[in-house]
Amino acid sequence: MTDFTTVGVIGAGTMGHGIAHVSALAGYAVVLQDVTVAAAQAGLEKIRANLSVGVEKGKLTQAQRDEALARVRVTQQLEELAGCQLVIEAIPEKLALKQELFGKLSTICAADAVLASNTSSLSLTEIAAAAKAPERVVGLHFFNPVHLMKLLEVVRALQTSDATVARVQAYGERIGKQLILVKDSPGFASSRLGVALGLEALRMLEEGVASAEDIDRAMKLGYGHPMGPLELGDLVGLDVRLAIAEYLFAETGSATFRPPLLLKKLVRAGKVGKKVGQGIFSYPRPS
Repeated sequence: MTDFTTVGVIGAGTMGHGIAHVSALAGYAVVLQDVTVAAAQAGLEKIRANLSVGVEKGKLTQAQRDEALARVRVTQQLEELAGCQLVIEAIPEKLALKQELFGKLSTICAADAVLASNTSSLSLTEIAAAAKAPERVVGLHFFNPVHLMKLLEVVRALQTSDATVARVQAYGERIGKQLILVKDSPGFASSRLGVALGLEALRMLEEGVASAEDIDRAMKLGYGHPMGPLELGDLVGLDVRLAIAEYLFAETGSATFRPPLLLKKLVRAGKVGKKVGQGIFSYPRPS
């Protein structure tokens, strides 16, 4: 088997509903699962809204939107992913949670189903070790917002087979992503570089080198970045950024990843970014 027809997505939050969106738009039947039907349905409504924006901007037809939505089914039951040939988890970045989930998926899904993690930094080799037939476990690291960002980082665990890599590369190409293949190492390629830049920007802000606006403007105008590192941190979530930084610091021992005190203070104060209306910058409070 070299291609999939049905994709399961676990977690209907920002990343999960984005993965479901691009999968459905590419023609896959999608099962979107979350801990409650209400959470899964909320993810579906986000997909509906984003597809509608695509129609308004002339990037999609009404028919394409409706057909994609018709391909998505929501559930709270993990068992309903049993028929999916590719299952992608987008749950919180906690190794124990992911290991527990992959152990369950090993018994629920078919023996030839590919099990993928959207983790941005955790060890795929450790996640795979919790699964039966760990050679079918792989990392598929998407970027936010999934339906707009072109990159898909394919992360190969120590156990991942060539056949598994080939199958997910075919999936990535079908959903219109540009792929990079990296081996399992702390932070992979994208998070390691992105977090290093974001943490240094926070240190500069902490030291008063320049304002937050000017630090971001330097990277946008001087280096062509579409978004400054501080604004990006707010978008990702400063709590998420702190967790990744702590993990990378523990794994590598490099001072590059030592979390700045400013980042810790912001997270302790609950100012974790755009999702709550306040981070490094202020935003309209989410409804």
